[in-house]
This record gives sequence, C-alpha cells and structure tokens, in this order.
Amino acid sequence: MSHRTIDLEVMRYRPEQDDEPWVQTYKVPCEEDWVVLDALIYVKDNLDGSLSYRWSCHMAVCGSCGMMINGEPALSCKTFIRDLPGDVIRVEPLTNFPIERDLVVVMDDFIEKLQRVKPYIIRDESKPISEGEHRQTPAQLKKFKQYTLCINCLCCYAACPQYALIPEFIGPAALTLAHRYNQDSRDQGWEEREDVVATNEGIWDCAFADACSIVCPKHVDPASAIQQMKISSTLSWYKNLIGLGGKKR
Repeated sequence: MSHRTIDLEVMRYRPEQDDEPWVQTYKVPCEEDWVVLDALIYVKDNLDGSLSYRWSCHMAVCGSCGMMINGEPALSCKTFIRDLPGDVIRVEPLTNFPIERDLVVVMDDFIEKLQRVKPYIIRDESKPISEGEHRQTPAQLKKFKQYTLCINCLCCYAACPQYALIPEFIGPAALTLAHRYNQDSRDQGWEEREDVVATNEGIWDCAFADACSIVCPKHVDPASAIQQMKISSTLSWYKNLIGLGGKKR
C-alpha cells in the first residue's frame, strides 16, 4: 500500500504549563485510505502520547472528533487526507470555544443552551401504555426526520459568525433540535420552547449566513430549521395580536 508523508501541524495547549496555544509539527506516514483522525491516532500511539483529542466511533456518528482542519470545521474521521491539498495539514480545536487541552474544547456553553430548549418530547397529558403507542404516519415523520440527524459535533458553532460575535446566541444545533421536537406530532411543548427560542438570543440573532448548513457533516441544514422557526414564530405573534391564539395545535 502506498504511503504519503505529511507534516501534521497540531495546535497544542496544556494549561498547567502553557500561557497560550502553540503549534507542534509531526511527520506522519499516511496510508492511502487514512482520514485525519488516523494521523492523530498515529501520533498518539507512536510519536507523542501526551496529545489530547476527542474521538469515539470513527464512523461519523458520535460527533466527538469535530475540529478545525486547514481552517475549516469538520469531522476528522470523515476528512480523507487524500482529499486535502499539499503535504501540510493544520489541525486546531474548534473556534468559538475555550480550549480545555490541545484539541479538546470546553462544551459547557452549548450543553447549557441545549438544555434550555428542552430537546425532548413534552406532553400535556400522557395516555396509559395499555392504550397503545403514539403512532405517526410517514408524512409526520418526514417533517422532522432530517433534524434528528444532528450529532452535536459543534462544527456549526465553529462556523457561525453570529455565535462568534454574540456569545449569548443559542446557536444552530440547539435551535435545530428545538425545531425537531416542535415538528414532532407527538410533542406538545411548543409554547414552552417559544419562550426561549423566539427571542433575540434565539432565532432572531441568526443572520442567515448559512455557514452552519455548509459545514454540517450530516446535512441537517440548521439554517433552514431556524428560518422555518422564524416563520412559525411570526405567524404565532400575528395570531395572538388579532386574538386567534398562537398555539401550535
């Protein structure tokens, strides 16, 4: 099998000894079918055991290995080295997040915002199991299925210019998951989420740059979800204004 040697430039940061991040370069002999994550694993196993990064599935399912690759947010397990130009590859932690160590970022802000949008089914009343399941038609499932594909890799947050400028912005992934449950026929929590998402720091801080959808490795299209919520929220506001009520269902 053919090999290609690359210079893997990795941003390092060890808080117990570094005042600021710095770049360390490793010579890595790569096989033809390697992704960037394979190169990092090679460094960890053979060159520098102190290197820290997140990964788990190696299958673009868990979302753990999101990072900046040549300046663009991407999953390192999905980015093939053969598709990158030149023999120098720069790997850095996702932008717009504090660095915890090397390529590992602090996700606390995202987790807090995700909790605020209540990304789970909410019901006003629940029927007993003996009465059967809450069944859905294929059409009902299709309304929200695309938005269930989010793996919380945070690439959209690293790409979002609004999140970079406005830290209070709830952000693409959390808002998309709110939309996912708002569109679910089994859910009755639209009004509870509206108090969070239909605010300046929610959907109205989105400038529709579309960067989140461009970098999304699962083609979830967060920008579309947010624009759909803007339409729903506006219609709800007008209905309340003329006394028709703004409830979703």
